[in-house]
Amino acid sequence: MNDTSPDRTERELREALQALAGGVQPAPDAYRTARGEWLRRERRRRLVLAVLITVVFALATLIGLWVLNQAPSDPGVIFSGTDAGLGHASPARPQP
Repeated sequence: MNDTSPDRTERELREALQALAGGVQPAPDAYRTARGEWLRRERRRRLVLAVLITVVFALATLIGLWVLNQAPSDPGVIFSGTDAGLGHASPARPQP
């Protein structure tokens, strides 16, 4: 009689997979190779992150210096200095 029960199919499949897995032998240096690749990727990721942080910091510094350089060079209205006789600077008064 032809037995096609799920138990038999499952048992045959398990036996076939065990036979297949038993014949597989890992490479002797598989762990070392995988670990080395992982460490290289980790170093590269850290290097890229450090370069990106450096570029962003330098760019922010350059933009800040450029903005400060764009400030007007005239003294402004607070220290107009028209009262030469006084010993201190006084705020400029609006003209009517």
